[in-house]
This record gives sequence, C-alpha cells and structure tokens, in this order.
Amino acid sequence: MITIRITAIVIGLLGLAMLWQGIDLAIVGGSIYFALAGLLLSISSVQLWRRLPSGFYIYGVALLVTLAWAVYEAGTSFWLVGSRIWIIGLISLWLCTPVIRRSIWRDDAPKLMSMRFVQACALASVAVLGAMIGNLMSTNVVEIPDQTYATSTNTSDWTAYAGSHAGTRYAPHEQINTENVDQLAVAWEAETDQPGRFSATPIQIDDAIYLCTSQNKVIALDADTGEERWRFDPENEVPGFGIFGNCRGVTYYHIPGRDKSEHCAERIYTATTDARMIALDRATGTACTEFGEGGQISLQAGMGEIKPFFYAVTSPPTLASGLLVTGGLVLDNQETEAPSGVVRAYDPITGDLAWAWDVGRDDVDTDSEAPEGGYYTRGTPNVWSIMSADDELGLVYLPTGNATPDYFGGHRTEIMEKYASSIVALDARTGETRWHYQTAHHDIWDLDVPSQPSLVDLEIDGQLRKALIAPTKRAEVFVLDRETGELIFDVEERAVPQGGLPHERYSPTQPFSTEMPSFAYDEITEHDLFGLSPFDQMACRKQFRELRWEGTLTPPTVGGTLLYPGPAGGMNWGSVAIDEERQLMVVNNTQLPFTIHMIPREEADKVSEGEGLNRGYGIGGPQRGTPFATRVVLFASPLGLPCLKPPFAEIAVVDLTTQQIIWRKGMGFWNLGFMHSAGSVATRGGLVFNAGAMTGEFRAYNSLTGEILFEETLRSGSDATPMSYVSSKTGKQYVVVTVPGDGRPRPSGGHSQETEDTAPPMGGKVIAYTLPE
Repeated sequence: MITIRITAIVIGLLGLAMLWQGIDLAIVGGSIYFALAGLLLSISSVQLWRRLPSGFYIYGVALLVTLAWAVYEAGTSFWLVGSRIWIIGLISLWLCTPVIRRSIWRDDAPKLMSMRFVQACALASVAVLGAMIGNLMSTNVVEIPDQTYATSTNTSDWTAYAGSHAGTRYAPHEQINTENVDQLAVAWEAETDQPGRFSATPIQIDDAIYLCTSQNKVIALDADTGEERWRFDPENEVPGFGIFGNCRGVTYYHIPGRDKSEHCAERIYTATTDARMIALDRATGTACTEFGEGGQISLQAGMGEIKPFFYAVTSPPTLASGLLVTGGLVLDNQETEAPSGVVRAYDPITGDLAWAWDVGRDDVDTDSEAPEGGYYTRGTPNVWSIMSADDELGLVYLPTGNATPDYFGGHRTEIMEKYASSIVALDARTGETRWHYQTAHHDIWDLDVPSQPSLVDLEIDGQLRKALIAPTKRAEVFVLDRETGELIFDVEERAVPQGGLPHERYSPTQPFSTEMPSFAYDEITEHDLFGLSPFDQMACRKQFRELRWEGTLTPPTVGGTLLYPGPAGGMNWGSVAIDEERQLMVVNNTQLPFTIHMIPREEADKVSEGEGLNRGYGIGGPQRGTPFATRVVLFASPLGLPCLKPPFAEIAVVDLTTQQIIWRKGMGFWNLGFMHSAGSVATRGGLVFNAGAMTGEFRAYNSLTGEILFEETLRSGSDATPMSYVSSKTGKQYVVVTVPGDGRPRPSGGHSQETEDTAPPMGGKVIAYTLPE
C-alpha cells in the first residue's frame, strides 16, 4: 500500500510541475506537450493513489504521447530523444514491477506481457530505443581514394607553432600510420612545475623541443628523453590563469651566415603577457644581449596609457621575410579608448622596430614610430591570434579583430571598419597593405578572425593555386588566392536581419561561403533545444521564445538576442589542419550559442563591477564610451548545460578537391562533450591527432574514415594542438601533447602530510608517444 502511495505522490508532483510550467510555456507560443503530459501524469497519480488500473493505463498513454512527441521533434537523435523520454520511461518501468501491479490489481494482476496495451507500449519503446542507438553508432563517411595531389611544404622539423609559418599543422611523417598507431606508447613525460594555463604547442629544432608555460617561462627538452636542458624565467608577474596566462608558443630564428655554434646565432623568442619580447640563445637559454636592452624590448612603446590587464601578447611572433611580426591582445568590451591594436615588425637581431601597421593613421600609416609625442591610434582592430607568412611572396597574413568594444560599433571610423574581422595581407618588409578580405561587415557580434590562416597549394581544375584558407568564428570557411586576395571558392552576399538600436548602424548583407561547407546550423528552432530533464527543456524553450532570433547574425537588442555561433566559435585559435598531400582539411568546430542583452548606459552605470573586470556582464562588459554595456552569457539550462542540441563540439574532415565533408563526428562522452579551442595535427601516415576533448581523450583518427584507431584518457583535456616530429638522433617519430595542471597534486601512494588547502598546485605536463622498439 505505501509503495503505490509514494509512487502516486512522485508522479503527481512531477505532473503538476510539468502542467504549471507547461502552461506557462504554451502561453508564449511553445510546445503544448509539457502541459498535456503534465495533465495526464496528474490524472494518473490520482487514479494510482486510488489503486485503480486506469492510473496505469493513463500513464501508458503519457508514455506513448512522449515517444511520439520526441520522435516528431528530434527524429532518432540519441541525446535529443533520450533527454525527452528517460524520466517518463524509467517511471513506466517501475509501474510494471510486480509490487506496483499487485498493489493496483491485488490478486487479479494479469501477466505483464499478456496485456495488449503493454505490448504496444513495449514495441513502441523498443523501436525508438533501437533507432536512437542506431543513430549513435552510425557513421556517415564519403568514400574517397587515398591519393596524393601535391608535395608537402613543411620540413621534417616542427620549426614553428603550426609546423611552419604556413600554418598547416601537417607532419610529413609516416613511421606512425594507420596500421600501427594502436601500438603507441608513452616514450617520456616531462613536468613543467608551472601551474596555470598551458596552451603551448612546442616547436622542435634538431634534437630538442622548446615550449612556454603560463607567465612565459621557456623550457628546452631533449627530443628523445624529455630531459630538461634549460629553463628561462622572465619574472612575469601577470597572473598565469585565464586568458592572461595564455602563452601559445615560441619562435625560432637562425641568423643567416652565422655559425650555429656561435652564441645566439640560433634564437628562441617569446612575446609575453606583460608586453615584452625576449630573445634567448637556443643552446643555453641565456639572454641575447644584442637584442634590445639586455635581450628584451618593450611592446608598450608608443602605446600610451595601458591600464592593468588591458594589453598582452599571447601568441608567438611570426617570422616573415626575416622580421618578427607581432600583434597583441586588447581586453574586450571595456572602453572605446582601449590600447591600440597596432601590428609591428622587429629586426630579430637587434630588436629595432622596422614598421608599424597602425589602423587609423593616414589609411594605415606604416611609419615605424608612433606620432611624435603621441601614440598609436587607440581602440583599433587588433591581431591577438597567430599570423602566417609566405616568404616567396613576401607577405604576412593578419587575422584581425574589430575595433573596441565588440558589441557596439556606432562610433567606429571608416578605416577601422575597413580592416576589421578580416584577413589582411601586408608586405612583410614594409608593412604596406597588399590586399584584404572581410569575413563580417560592421561586426557587432565579436566575430574577430581567431584562426591562423592556412597557406596551401591546392590543385583546382587541374591547376595549382596558391590558396589561403581562413576559418572563422561564424563556422564559415573562406578560401582566397593568397597572392591577390581573390576568392577561389564562391561567396555570396546575403541579406541579414536588421536592428534598431539608437546610434548604431547595420550592414544590410553579410558574406556567406557557398562552395565550402558551413559548420553552423542553417536554422535553430525549439525542436533543436536540449535539456536533461523536462524542466531544463522548458526553461530553455521559454528563454528561446523570449529572445530575438531571425537566423545567424541577428543583431544585439536590449530585450535579448540569441548569439549563434557564439563568441567561442565555430572555429577558434586552434584553426584547421591541412593534409597538404591528400588535400584534406581537418576542422574542429564548436556549437555553443550565447545570449546577448544590451544594457542602456544609465542602467549599466549602476552595475557594480566589484573586483572583476566583467562582473555582472558575463563575457560582455561595460563598453564605456558607448550608449550600451552588454551582458553575454552561455545560452544554458538551469543545470548549466548548453540549451542547443549536442554535439557541443565536433571534428570533421573536408576533401578540398571537391569541397565535400567526408566525415564528421562529435567529440567527448558519446558526442556530448565540450572541447578546448586547441586544434588537430594531420600526418602523412593518414592520421589526425587531437587531444582537445575536455573529458581528456587523446585520439588518433583515420583521416579518410574518421575511425578512432588509438585512444588514451589523459588526466584532463589538452588546451594545445599536438605536434609530431622525427628525432634527428634516433630517427623515431614522436607525437607530443601537453596537459595543463589540475590545480592540485595527485596522491602517489601513502598519505601526504599536506592538507588540501596547503598542497601546492600541480604544474602542466608534456607527454611524448612513440612506437615500441
């Protein structure tokens, strides 16, 4: 008796809550399912309390309604259908247990499967579950031949952040291949002993690898053993956590004509988060005093006032035509008078300034110095990510952001607009603009180009083209001729939704890459929303109904707009990997929508910022100097999971000869997981390596099929792109991943005398894999 009564109460509470919130959702135009299901459960609970069989049958009707509704909305999608049916389904199984059936039918309980109604419910449930599992296990692969179209431009060494300054993330090695990758084993591990962010992809020169940690500590390791050769501490006091701890890599340079045995003939450079550039001797890690003053130069020269945390350099300088070219990170959404986004080139021997690309002065003045007594133009588009270079053409390619702040642009000048959210090709020796292409007009969505452009020679219609591939936060990929800036694959200007904020203006059209595949959803409807429980689903749906959404690039509003793809991308700074020889592009894509609310200035001025720069604004900010502050937060359920359907992160491969996706799959736990912004590496061995899943899986995929051929779970996901090299000493091929510290040391056996509060934070780790002897 008590069991059926408790069951009736649970079902009744569930039903009443669904009925109440379901009516609320239906009033704003949402699905009526929740109200209907809530009503059926409520009636069922009353009848079950009375121990009447009708309570059992009414619940069965609710189950059938739920199954039909889930399939109608979500087809066979494992996560979407599963999240809609699991609670109702589990309770239905409980109602079928002998203890409940005896409570309802007493001594006359029929055999369960003799009941036609139960048979119908079971058949429907099995059919839906089978379809869900089939969907989860299915792989859509377009078969293509394994053939070679071009030769690799990358050398055997991994000499720059992405393998080379062409940014392809391609290792022309096949010692590790599809036939033997399952035998990979750890060759060595090295501890950095440095807590905080660890986003660096190492570089490899001869028999050593070089990397940086948070606070720009530079470490040299033996390429075969991982033994530390030297370590340099620049005494950077900027905190090593969050974006300010982000050192993505270091830069190598050999001075032409100098013997490698000479001190500082070969150099390692780091650009720091406290705005310095430092030159170190490759062999010893000591400062190259010929460079600047005591081996370093200040990147604050000519910048004017820089408030704490408003300016940093997080990406390695790019070596282009014998000069070190660097941009800088400018803190988003604080004020219109933020530091300049100027891009500068320096002599790698002396540190002397060669030129400065200053948007805002005389249609981009490239004088090497700021105006006398002044500073570079403030608030201009910046280049915080990694640049690429083609020394044969003498060009360096900038992926630009937008003028500060991100989400309001009524104040921006014509010249700032011209080069924002673009790929800009500069003469590497003079800084003069050769061409530019804009990926988003009048960008008010934080659609800065975060990805390093990839330079690859593509065979198109039997002709070899010097191509530049530009992935974007919009999940659109633009392909340009890197010599002229002309489009190689078609782009269409399409009308986009318009806004009505005072003092703002809007571009009537935006470019859409029509020949290359887009990795963004064409549209988002209520059917695409996700939640682990009915209440999360209703919360997401109600929030969605209250937001403005008329498709991608719907402009920000005071009432709230769905921001998709969100500020995290699409594609981010991990960029894409290019199998130069097979003409394949590896894409890492994120599906994380945000919401944006514009806050009128008089209201924004009342927001207490506390100690944090953006407290109360999410990843938005006060946007001082404009009529609006902005609040930007993840479009998420009360449980904190994204409201948009999984996968939240995915990996895919595109055949560049046909512009066709040949496979595409989610990352992380059963395709539900998140992914760091790091990228993948492709190899001649027909493999794609990625360690960016936040659940910690380091995987090797077959580049032609997407089959996972090797998998190992790390202590956490990597925040860096893997790399691969062949040792100059042993001839072994290695694959290297980096893993950030998790904040606390792990016990290694026994009992530590340190408490959890006093234990030192754990540093990052470098792990090298190779084949067994």
